[in-house]
Amino acid sequence: MKLAVVGGGSTYTPELIDGIAGRRSTLDVDEIVLIDPDAYRVDTVGAFSRRLLEHAGHPARVHTTADLEEGVDGATAVLIQLRVGGQRTRRSDETFPHVCGCIGQETTGAGGLAKALRTVPVVLDIADRVRRAAGDDTWIVNFTNPVGIVTRALLGEGHRAVGLCNVAIHLQRTFAGLLGAGVDDVRLVHTGLNHLSWERGVLVDGVDRLPELLGRHADAVGDQVGAPVDWMRRMNAVPSYYLKYYYAHDELVAAQRTGRPRADVVSDVEEELLKVYLDPDQVTKPAQLEKRGGAYYSEAAVQLVHALTAGGPGEEHVVNVRNNGTFGFLPDDAVIEVPATVDAGGPTPIAQPPVEQRFAGLIAAATAYEHLALDAALRGGRDRVADALLAHPLVGQYAQADRLADDLVRTNREFLPWARA
Repeated sequence: MKLAVVGGGSTYTPELIDGIAGRRSTLDVDEIVLIDPDAYRVDTVGAFSRRLLEHAGHPARVHTTADLEEGVDGATAVLIQLRVGGQRTRRSDETFPHVCGCIGQETTGAGGLAKALRTVPVVLDIADRVRRAAGDDTWIVNFTNPVGIVTRALLGEGHRAVGLCNVAIHLQRTFAGLLGAGVDDVRLVHTGLNHLSWERGVLVDGVDRLPELLGRHADAVGDQVGAPVDWMRRMNAVPSYYLKYYYAHDELVAAQRTGRPRADVVSDVEEELLKVYLDPDQVTKPAQLEKRGGAYYSEAAVQLVHALTAGGPGEEHVVNVRNNGTFGFLPDDAVIEVPATVDAGGPTPIAQPPVEQRFAGLIAAATAYEHLALDAALRGGRDRVADALLAHPLVGQYAQADRLADDLVRTNREFLPWARA
């Protein structure tokens, strides 16, 4: 099987390669192509990836290229993991909303909308070219944020796509460790949208162990997700760590204003990692990679690709998939993040217990924002940007939406063709 990675020069990529090396018996990959316009980065990451595979005794060949069509030709699956504008635009996403007292974050709020506007047209162009070069049967696994909006764009254009995030698998691994259970024995009742989700059940051998996690392990869980123990117990749920941007908004804005932007931290980590990757004696995944974020990215990606391509019985994975009636309070074409049965035909959402209003209300509001955000990304226009911001639960005021829309368009003009017309 040939696997292509768009954005293969990312310092994340060795995580994926390490995961492939560890899954030799289940994922039959014999060729990996890393595609990236940055020759220095992709060549550096490619050479290190070859050493990783060789050291692990894995026979897969690694190629690097800047030519998308060459890279995806003959691929069974294509992973997309790109960042339009790099860490420079991420820094802007994390800081420009502060002028209105709003959270600065690259996947939610005004910063998340800026990222969506830059990203959706680029990913759709890539997907169209993948379809022409590799064929209609090629799976696209989207790891590019904001995953929900980007995946909705791909599905809306008829692409064979699945969205993936590492939040669920990270929590699954965390819970397994706390409960002393095997990681594959833990199943989550994961409910919501990408970066807006709750664990409403943690099943081990069919028994819900959530009460135990919220009992004697509550402090450890709270530290992991940044949520108060009493609140989790009252809600009988564990929130994604991204929900702190909603539930502790003002506190986090104050901290952001005095702290160092995450983009600056990541830039330093990336520079350090690239130096490590250049060392010809480095043949294993470096410890510094843990500082880059994206824990268990390789596990999630490799397992999902296996489920989509192996032709075996369905496997359960938490993915971003069309709603199609799963949540009755959302339109069918909304993209939700839930456990699904995944096989060669794609993902099918698993039925969920009724969603409590305290969760459903926020899910519905964020879904409405995502609809408007995608419309703005596809059709452009300053007023569509302002309308999306006004609908976002983290903005929701005329003056803030208008000010943020103007700032967003100004700071991202070079990436928005309609704004330069």
